[in-house]
Amino acid sequence: MLPESPSRRRFLESAAALPLAAATVTPAQTQARQGSAPAGAPAAGAMPRRAVLISMLPPGPFPDRFAAAKTAGFEAIEMQTLTDAAEVDAARAASAASGIAIHSVMNMEHWRSPISSADPAVVSRSVAGVETSLRNAKAWGAGTVLLVPAVLDPQTSYQDAWTRSQRVIKERILPLAAELKVVVAIEEVWNRFLLSPLEMARYVDELDSPWARAYFDVGNVVLYGYPQDWIRTLGPRIVRVHLKDFSMDRGKGTFAWKNLGEGDIDWPAVRQALADIGFAGYVTTELASGDAAYLADVSARVTRWLTTSRPV
Repeated sequence: MLPESPSRRRFLESAAALPLAAATVTPAQTQARQGSAPAGAPAAGAMPRRAVLISMLPPGPFPDRFAAAKTAGFEAIEMQTLTDAAEVDAARAASAASGIAIHSVMNMEHWRSPISSADPAVVSRSVAGVETSLRNAKAWGAGTVLLVPAVLDPQTSYQDAWTRSQRVIKERILPLAAELKVVVAIEEVWNRFLLSPLEMARYVDELDSPWARAYFDVGNVVLYGYPQDWIRTLGPRIVRVHLKDFSMDRGKGTFAWKNLGEGDIDWPAVRQALADIGFAGYVTTELASGDAAYLADVSARVTRWLTTSRPV
């Protein structure tokens, strides 16, 4: 058990000096400290819901794209950031007409303009992009904005990325997220940052806000970990999940993204881990785009995985 302290903030300040494993809290402790989850958090014991990334749908007007998602059997869409007000309205209308919810917004500025940058102008562009994403989410009734928290490069050390990005998220992003009641979901990606579930758990906890959670990508960790381990470690911090498969040949040093069930991921183990933490939020396919038959097949794979633990 971790020692009790008068405040969560004081505990985190003292924990920063401890080894990583000792400073990382358990999912139950995180849940207790955060109190009630924000509106839209999944109820324990329910079935995760099937969603598709907007880029997987055939190009065209939003009504056609939302109709394609519905025909394929998806329940919701994850949008990407839109800066044009007319497009925002069009997406909202298409969602309402089709009955397909917009559950999340993938922020689009964090790679071009990392919030971990030492350049204030770059950081300001990044923050503006997140603000647009948050306002998109509010307009669409989406509960979440996906955020890549940092990008390491030869000029940005791991410690600098950690410190700078947390400061910007706390001071310039989370206040608006709290005002709009939209969760900022930190995702682990190939940015050379947050390379273990213990680190990611600690990073999210140190943001010290119920509006900061984790967006877990099943495929992104396979090079250096096991998704089922990450899921159990992150526990109730996880608010959304990305689905993709991954195959690698360590002897040849090659890898490739695959359709669900065609790679190296132990999908029954992932399904059990999600059940163990009571996850019932949206699981979103993040794969290549395709036609109606392809989308229907992907949707069927997700359904089989959710109901039988195997996509194929």
